[in-house]
Amino acid sequence: MNGAALPSRVHVQEVVARDGLQIEPRFLPTAEKIALIDALSETGVSKIEVTSFVSPRAVPNLADAGIVARAIARRPGVTYVALVPNLRGAQEALDAGMDELNLVMSASETHNLANMGMTPAQSLEGFRAIAEAAKGTGTTLNGSIATAFGCPFEGAQPEAKVLALIEDYLESGLDSVTLADTTGMANPRQVAHLVGAVRRQFGTLPLTLHFHNTRGMGLANVLAALDAGADRFDASLGGLGGCPFAPGATGNISTEDLVHMLDEMGVASGVDLARLLALARALPALIGHDISGQVAKAGRSTDLHPAPANRHPAAP
Repeated sequence: MNGAALPSRVHVQEVVARDGLQIEPRFLPTAEKIALIDALSETGVSKIEVTSFVSPRAVPNLADAGIVARAIARRPGVTYVALVPNLRGAQEALDAGMDELNLVMSASETHNLANMGMTPAQSLEGFRAIAEAAKGTGTTLNGSIATAFGCPFEGAQPEAKVLALIEDYLESGLDSVTLADTTGMANPRQVAHLVGAVRRQFGTLPLTLHFHNTRGMGLANVLAALDAGADRFDASLGGLGGCPFAPGATGNISTEDLVHMLDEMGVASGVDLARLLALARALPALIGHDISGQVAKAGRSTDLHPAPANRHPAAP
């Protein structure tokens, strides 16, 4: 940390219901998805990415997108988001009353072709059509830049390229931007540099950071982003998730680990960690396997334990 003032409030944005569940080996029943989202709404997170209106053939685990989006209990103060891949998906999400649409393309052309089946230029053209369709609806548009910190096929992406894409997003009618470390290739110095450049060029533009913990640097990257002026972070309960079109891309940073770190640093998030931990500890029973989040296993650092009964005297 360079000593800069940390933000007075950090917005924690939960993505487990979409990013977390999309690559799970088994389908989570619709009623259980709805119950999980409703419980997350009670934790104090700022946003919940509910689902994706994508082809059920492409992502079978989210085939119930419309049902889930209409059945959840909307809590005032929480923004409910759907990821949409194209105009058809956007129209379905608008019909379902989503508060925000998340539009995604990759900085890397190779990854965009693998993930979206189109070139970045074609993706941008689609964004403009979605922005036109959303006019007057009150629904906001967020643009995510996948592989912003590196592509597993092409390697590092030039900073100037990412900044130019943000400019394209804003000119296309989008309201906010997410920089996504799709395969966990980012490092703290790189994060600080890019977030600082975005802040210098685009001022108070609402900016989210979406980090994966593929190489164990997720929370270190959060610290670097905080130091550079970021105050919005995606995270996934239990650390679930990963891009199905990116080799080796394991889960997102864990929501409960992120909130625990913020709490210990005295940075407000408005999230109830105890509620979050209860949900994280119940997650393995829902999905059928262990989670990667650490605090759910070890407990909070303020959870003290009785001293062992067989203590030995200190050595001289």
